Amino acid sequence: MTVGFLDVSTFASLCALAFVAYLAKYVLSKPQGNETMARLSGEIQKGARAFLRREYRYVLIFVVVIALFITFGIGWATAVAFLAGALASALAGFLGMNIATRANARTTAAAESGGVKGALDVAISGGAVMGLGVVGIALLGLAIVYKLFNGDPAIVNGYAMGASLVALFARSGGGIFTKGADMGADLVGKVEAGIPEDDPRNPAVIADNVGDNVGDVAGLGADLLESYVESIIASLAIAAIIATSGGSGYTTAFPFAVAIIGIFASIIGVMYVKKFAQSNPQSALMMGTYVSAALTIVGIGLYAKLKGSSFTLDGHEYKWWGPFLACVLGIVSGNIIGFVSEYFTSGKYSPVRKLAERCQTGPAIAVTDGTAVGMQSTALPVLVLAISVVAAYYCCGVYGVAIAALGMLATTGMVVAVDSYGPIADNAGGIAEMAGLDPKVRKITDNLDAVGNTTAAIGKGFAIGSAAFAAIGLLSAFMLAAKLGPGDVSLLNPKILAGVLIGGMMPFLFSSMLFRAVGKCADKMIMEVRRQFRETPGLKEGKEGVFPDSVTCVDIATQGAIQGMMLPGLLAIVFPVIIGYVLGAAGLAGMLVGAIVTGVMLGIQTANSGGAMDNAKKYIEEGHFGGKNSDAHKAAVVGDTVGDPLKDTVGPSINILIKLMCVISLVFAAMF
Repeated sequence: MTVGFLDVSTFASLCALAFVAYLAKYVLSKPQGNETMARLSGEIQKGARAFLRREYRYVLIFVVVIALFITFGIGWATAVAFLAGALASALAGFLGMNIATRANARTTAAAESGGVKGALDVAISGGAVMGLGVVGIALLGLAIVYKLFNGDPAIVNGYAMGASLVALFARSGGGIFTKGADMGADLVGKVEAGIPEDDPRNPAVIADNVGDNVGDVAGLGADLLESYVESIIASLAIAAIIATSGGSGYTTAFPFAVAIIGIFASIIGVMYVKKFAQSNPQSALMMGTYVSAALTIVGIGLYAKLKGSSFTLDGHEYKWWGPFLACVLGIVSGNIIGFVSEYFTSGKYSPVRKLAERCQTGPAIAVTDGTAVGMQSTALPVLVLAISVVAAYYCCGVYGVAIAALGMLATTGMVVAVDSYGPIADNAGGIAEMAGLDPKVRKITDNLDAVGNTTAAIGKGFAIGSAAFAAIGLLSAFMLAAKLGPGDVSLLNPKILAGVLIGGMMPFLFSSMLFRAVGKCADKMIMEVRRQFRETPGLKEGKEGVFPDSVTCVDIATQGAIQGMMLPGLLAIVFPVIIGYVLGAAGLAGMLVGAIVTGVMLGIQTANSGGAMDNAKKYIEEGHFGGKNSDAHKAAVVGDTVGDPLKDTVGPSINILIKLMCVISLVFAAMF
């Protein structure tokens, strides 16, 4: 039964990649617009490729060193699985970024000729290359590794670790790049020089557009790829323990079935958006997401009814419907958390509108109120997660918690497609501005971009929710692998208490390093933009034939990202190993619990604070409270520059931090 589902998984992943090939061909068949638009798109492509190549060269050093350590410490097979996971993550990021940077000018041209519907069609097609590429590559690699090593969880866990390691560097490095460039462009351009956003005179604009792709496309894709892989692998690790007590193949096949059904549901969701998108892009994108989720629930329910069987875990017998209900809990809770993120970050609702109104008082209020919005937004998602974890546990024990995480990520293809569409729309608006197109075109792309900010917030909600679930599933798998029973994990144990405190500190120390890295990168970017405005005759005035030096700005952002991501990445890798050796397996379990608790809170708060500050600025730019260049707008721009590293660097990177530490602990469990 398992082998059969491996074959079907391979087929489903190949179908996803075939759909990716179709979408890529479709996007590339569209016109890029005039010569200026094509040139600008080419500069963004060149900068994004240069950054990824340099980033991956440095990441390769970490990958090789860790692979050697795994080879001699655990075994060559786990090292091979680790390398496969790292390769899958890197491939998915490069593929999605490559098409996204080619879809930007084509989206602008489609907006010019076909309006909202045409632009949305190109942008969602480009985003879906990333979305379906993530699930296709991830599932294909996992099926191959699982088949090669006969499903040995001690080996297959290495695949998740490889994907997680690359994702951490992709997310943190891309986040430092994009926010360093964005802050430099905004603070000197919009605040000091008083020129519009994406003005071609601004040397940092190209770097900012490059950053949208390396951070929000390649970075996000790597983030959700590793969540997707880890949720499957956590389920499989627990299923392997169920199998030792005489369980059927149902619990092993079920995670693959969820992934297979989710792939086809995501393909249908993308086609729905392409077919039925009209003048309301947000409605089309949200309906596509809901269609995918509904089809997944129906498909998984039918599979469980037809193939399900009872099984035993920890002495308790669970019915066939337990995994199905746990999966539904994950899907429903994911959508609730996504809606909460939308509510607190969209200009349609009162939190952002009130924040925009308070911006009239000044930048200090913009920052403090934006921070308060993010803090408030943690309450409901955490309650939903807590209820879902308990309910999933009652459905089928720790296996149910892992399956709930997988359920939340079942439609990863659609979620990433909708999220990756945002940076494409943002780039399209930048190209429209820099190419001097009719303001109507920029209005269309701004509409798409505003929706993209909301869908990005929803994607971040899914990411943090799934990170919490996946981390709990991996923690459960680690405790089972380390043979830790209820009596071994007691709050009366000082090593466990020490571990909890150290783990709770980790997300804050990690975030501090990323904040400083963004600040240093932005500082250098600001100095360079000021220098060019000061020393290049006619640049600031927009003299014909005078162009900014964008290459230097891209290089500054690249160097800042690579330097800034190294120490936090090393910290995430080394700490679990050190704590495991010093405090033992129980102390390490305590550290993971502390990191999950504070990491989830901090991840939600930073993502939603940043999203609220960003959309408060956009709400004012629509003409409210004085519109562009008003005092409220200037305050909101300052708030946005504070919020940018919160939502695009710190928040997303924390998601990966807690999962990477959990999966490293799982891989090295036998050594503690």
